[in-house]
Amino acid sequence: MSVFKLDLSETAHVLQNSGKEFDLFFSHGTLETELYKPDRVDNQVPHERDEIYIIASGSGKFEMEGEITSVKQGDFLFVPAGAVHKFREFTHDFSTWVIFYGPKGGEKGQMKNFLHSCTG
Repeated sequence: MSVFKLDLSETAHVLQNSGKEFDLFFSHGTLETELYKPDRVDNQVPHERDEIYIIASGSGKFEMEGEITSVKQGDFLFVPAGAVHKFREFTHDFSTWVIFYGPKGGEKGQMKNFLHSCTG
């Protein structure tokens, strides 16, 4: 088995040439990985599956269910299935990896943040 790698600059180039704001670049089982580069406005609607965003470039704000936070390159965001969300006030170079996984309706169970238990 060989290593599978998505290079951001190559993937962004392919996305730009496609004329689309997002495209699927990898899938395995229920896992799907896209690159998303909205053009001025994020017109997303809630998704049927859980998703993760990893900000690939740029910065902006992220709103989910009325809560707003600043985001920048490298940040990780979790969005449960069905949650209303969008990116706002993002820079012209903004792009994000989008990772969908699991069943429609999302995974069941409580979210756990291990960051504070690891650092404290």
